[in-house]
Amino acid sequence: MNIRKARKEDVPLLVEMIANDPLGRLRENYIVPLPDEYYHAFQNISSDPNQELVVVENENGIVIGTLQLSFIQYLTYRGGIRAQIEAVRVYETYRGQGIGQMLFEWAIQRAKDKGAHVVQLTTDKKRPDAQKFYERLGFMASHEGMKLHLK
Repeated sequence: MNIRKARKEDVPLLVEMIANDPLGRLRENYIVPLPDEYYHAFQNISSDPNQELVVVENENGIVIGTLQLSFIQYLTYRGGIRAQIEAVRVYETYRGQGIGQMLFEWAIQRAKDKGAHVVQLTTDKKRPDAQKFYERLGFMASHEGMKLHLK
C-alpha cells in the first residue's frame, strides 16, 4: 500500500467514494462529468499548505481510500496546532482490510511530525460503526460538537 498526495485526476473517484453512503448521497452531486465546484475545491485544498488531501493506493496503483488532514493554528495551548481529520473513505470493496486504520496511523504520525498537540475529528451521530472504529483507534468523545449550516 502507498499513501500519496491526491492529484487532480483522482478527484472523480474521491467524490464517488464520498458520495457512496446514505449521508453522502444526500450531500454530494456525483455525476459524470463531475461539476467544476469539486475541482475548484481541490485546487484550494492543494494550494493551502495547511491542508493535505491524500489517497491510498493498493499494490496495483489503484486508489482505494482517502482522507483530508487539516492543520489549524490556535492561540490556545500555547499557540498549539490541531490536526483535523475529515472525509475518510475506503472504497467499498476494500473495507474491513485494515486500510482505514492504516490511513489513521499515517495521519496521526503526520500530525506528530507537524508538531500538533491533538488530532481531532467529527463524525455524524448517524454513523455508529464509524464511532466505534474511531474509539478502537483511541479517540474519545470528549466534547459535544455543534454546527450551523449556512446553505
